[in-house]
Amino acid sequence: MIEEVKRIALEAGELILKHYNKPISSQEKNDGSPVTIADLEADQLIRQELEKINTKTPIISEESKLPDYDTRRSWSRFWLVDPLDGTKEFIKRNGEFTVNIALIENGLPILGVIYIPTKKTFFYA
Repeated sequence: MIEEVKRIALEAGELILKHYNKPISSQEKNDGSPVTIADLEADQLIRQELEKINTKTPIISEESKLPDYDTRRSWSRFWLVDPLDGTKEFIKRNGEFTVNIALIENGLPILGVIYIPTKKTFFYA
Protein backbone atom coordinates (compact mmCIF):
# COMPACT_ATOMS: atom_id res chain seq x y z
CA MET A 1 0.00 0.00 0.00
CA ILE A 2 2.92 2.37 0.60
CA GLU A 3 3.69 2.58 -3.13
CA GLU A 4 0.08 3.50 -3.86
CA VAL A 5 0.12 6.26 -1.24
CA LYS A 6 3.44 7.54 -2.59
CA ARG A 7 1.85 7.71 -6.06
CA ILE A 8 -1.05 9.72 -4.64
CA ALA A 9 1.32 12.13 -2.87
CA LEU A 10 3.35 12.52 -6.07
CA GLU A 11 0.22 13.32 -8.10
CA ALA A 12 -0.89 15.84 -5.49
CA GLY A 13 2.57 17.41 -5.52
CA GLU A 14 2.53 17.72 -9.31
CA LEU A 15 -0.88 19.37 -9.13
CA ILE A 16 0.38 21.80 -6.48
CA LEU A 17 3.43 22.69 -8.58
CA LYS A 18 1.15 23.64 -11.50
CA HIS A 19 -0.04 26.51 -9.30
CA TYR A 20 3.39 27.37 -7.89
CA ASN A 21 4.62 29.68 -10.66
CA LYS A 22 1.26 31.33 -11.27
CA PRO A 23 -0.16 34.28 -9.36
CA ILE A 24 -1.31 32.86 -6.03
CA SER A 25 -4.36 34.18 -4.28
CA SER A 26 -5.47 32.94 -0.90
CA GLN A 27 -8.40 33.14 1.44
CA GLU A 28 -8.36 33.09 5.20
CA LYS A 29 -9.74 30.10 7.07
CA ASN A 30 -11.62 30.45 10.37
CA ASP A 31 -8.36 29.96 12.29
CA GLY A 32 -6.69 32.80 10.36
CA SER A 33 -4.42 30.56 8.28
CA PRO A 34 -4.37 30.86 4.50
CA VAL A 35 -5.85 28.41 2.02
CA THR A 36 -5.24 28.43 -1.75
CA ILE A 37 -6.79 26.72 -4.74
CA ALA A 38 -3.74 24.41 -4.70
CA ASP A 39 -4.66 23.27 -1.15
CA LEU A 40 -8.25 22.57 -2.17
CA GLU A 41 -7.45 20.79 -5.46
CA ALA A 42 -4.78 18.62 -3.81
CA ASP A 43 -7.25 17.75 -1.05
CA GLN A 44 -9.86 16.68 -3.58
CA LEU A 45 -7.37 14.56 -5.53
CA ILE A 46 -6.00 12.84 -2.42
CA ARG A 47 -9.47 12.11 -1.05
CA GLN A 48 -10.64 10.63 -4.36
CA GLU A 49 -7.56 8.42 -4.67
CA LEU A 50 -7.61 7.22 -1.05
CA GLU A 51 -11.26 6.26 -1.43
CA LYS A 52 -10.22 3.99 -4.30
CA ILE A 53 -7.92 2.10 -1.91
CA ASN A 54 -10.72 1.47 0.57
CA THR A 55 -14.07 3.25 0.56
CA LYS A 56 -14.73 2.22 4.17
CA THR A 57 -11.70 3.98 5.69
CA PRO A 58 -12.71 7.52 6.70
CA ILE A 59 -10.53 10.51 5.87
CA ILE A 60 -9.72 13.49 8.07
CA SER A 61 -8.13 16.32 6.11
CA GLU A 62 -7.09 19.81 7.11
CA GLU A 63 -9.02 21.22 4.17
CA SER A 64 -12.28 19.36 4.77
CA LYS A 65 -14.92 19.65 7.47
CA LEU A 66 -13.99 17.67 10.57
CA PRO A 67 -16.62 15.05 11.41
CA ASP A 68 -18.21 15.41 14.85
CA TYR A 69 -16.36 13.73 17.70
CA ASP A 70 -19.33 11.45 18.34
CA THR A 71 -18.86 10.11 14.80
CA ARG A 72 -15.09 9.76 14.75
CA ARG A 73 -14.45 8.52 18.30
CA SER A 74 -15.42 5.00 17.27
CA TRP A 75 -13.03 4.96 14.32
CA SER A 76 -10.22 2.47 14.88
CA ARG A 77 -8.68 3.30 11.51
CA PHE A 78 -8.64 6.48 9.38
CA TRP A 79 -6.54 8.50 6.97
CA LEU A 80 -5.06 11.77 8.24
CA VAL A 81 -4.16 14.21 5.46
CA ASP A 82 -2.63 17.65 5.08
CA PRO A 83 -2.65 18.11 1.31
CA LEU A 84 -0.39 21.17 1.37
CA ASP A 85 1.42 21.56 4.68
CA GLY A 86 3.14 24.94 4.66
CA THR A 87 0.69 27.07 2.70
CA LYS A 88 2.42 30.26 3.92
CA GLU A 89 5.70 28.96 2.50
CA PHE A 90 3.94 27.95 -0.73
CA ILE A 91 2.63 31.53 -1.05
CA LYS A 92 6.16 32.89 -0.36
CA ARG A 93 7.49 30.46 -3.00
CA ASN A 94 10.36 29.33 -0.81
CA GLY A 95 9.83 25.63 -1.57
CA GLU A 96 9.33 24.65 2.07
CA PHE A 97 6.00 22.81 1.85
CA THR A 98 4.93 19.17 1.79
CA VAL A 99 2.12 16.75 1.01
CA ASN A 100 1.35 14.63 4.12
CA ILE A 101 -0.69 11.41 4.19
CA ALA A 102 -0.89 9.01 7.14
CA LEU A 103 -2.93 5.96 8.01
CA ILE A 104 -3.86 5.89 11.70
CA GLU A 105 -4.89 2.69 13.45
CA ASN A 106 -5.89 2.51 17.12
CA GLY A 107 -4.45 5.98 17.66
CA LEU A 108 -1.05 5.24 16.12
CA PRO A 109 0.36 5.96 12.65
CA ILE A 110 0.95 2.69 10.80
CA LEU A 111 1.83 4.23 7.42
CA GLY A 112 3.06 7.69 6.57
CA VAL A 113 4.19 9.56 3.47
CA ILE A 114 5.68 13.04 3.35
CA TYR A 115 6.48 14.40 -0.09
CA ILE A 116 8.42 17.59 -0.87
CA PRO A 117 7.32 18.54 -4.41
CA THR A 118 10.01 21.17 -5.05
CA LYS A 119 12.77 18.69 -4.18
CA LYS A 120 11.01 15.58 -5.52
CA THR A 121 11.86 13.91 -2.20
CA PHE A 122 9.88 11.33 -0.23
CA PHE A 123 10.00 10.33 3.41
CA TYR A 124 7.89 7.31 4.25
CA ALA A 125 7.46 4.45 6.65
